[in-house]
Amino acid sequence: MHDNNGGRVVERLLLNCDMGESFGSWRMGLDAEVMPYIDCANIACGYHAGDPGIMRRTVALALEHGVAIGAHPAYPDLVGFGRRSMACSPEEIRDLLHYQIGALEGICKVLGGRVAYIKPHGALYNDMMADPLKLRTVLEAVAAYGSDLPLMLMATADNRTAQALGDEIGVPLWFEAFADRAYTASGHLVSRRLPGAVHHDPARVVELAERLARGDTLVANDGSALKLAASTLCVHGDNDSSVAAVRQIRQALDAMER
Repeated sequence: MHDNNGGRVVERLLLNCDMGESFGSWRMGLDAEVMPYIDCANIACGYHAGDPGIMRRTVALALEHGVAIGAHPAYPDLVGFGRRSMACSPEEIRDLLHYQIGALEGICKVLGGRVAYIKPHGALYNDMMADPLKLRTVLEAVAAYGSDLPLMLMATADNRTAQALGDEIGVPLWFEAFADRAYTASGHLVSRRLPGAVHHDPARVVELAERLARGDTLVANDGSALKLAASTLCVHGDNDSSVAAVRQIRQALDAMER
């Protein structure tokens, strides 16, 4: 089901993928191969990856496939791919968000599209999930830019605090889960530095995606049952095997809706 802006309405588990993360002559990801299978494209806005030409091509590709366009803003850290925390003030976070969202919105405008949601990238995403002040700052910045724009953030074992903050500030929230990552009992991702943090078996990833779509419980890394209430599933498409996994997830989710 599509809304009037070409994106899909959040009524089922939507697939989202980080896109447009090439830069100049450096090519990352398999955007053209992945785009036909996803619902939402998180497009880099130039601070951790992407440049005007990459942004334009990625927006055009998303519009071609009827995929909702999300701004994927980050700390200003091209060298570290936005994965390093930075000591930014609330005002700096507000300004870097508005700068990046506005840049992508400008490209969307001339191509006949629009930014439909916001998903912070990397360290900025992790920092807002760990620090309530940063989450409030991000939410207030999103609300100031456009009150109808949802914020994508991580689903945990208890979304109530984040949901209450979103309701207070007036920003819709899209809670996100990951089928290729192991979880702790609190619903946070197991650190990539620990063994078993990432699931590499495509069959296992598809199985977990189906469980999340049905609202079934997962097994946390300590063996306890974990239930995540998520509206979107993050998938990765940076190599041939991950593209195959995305295709299988898409087929599995479509089959569940019949």
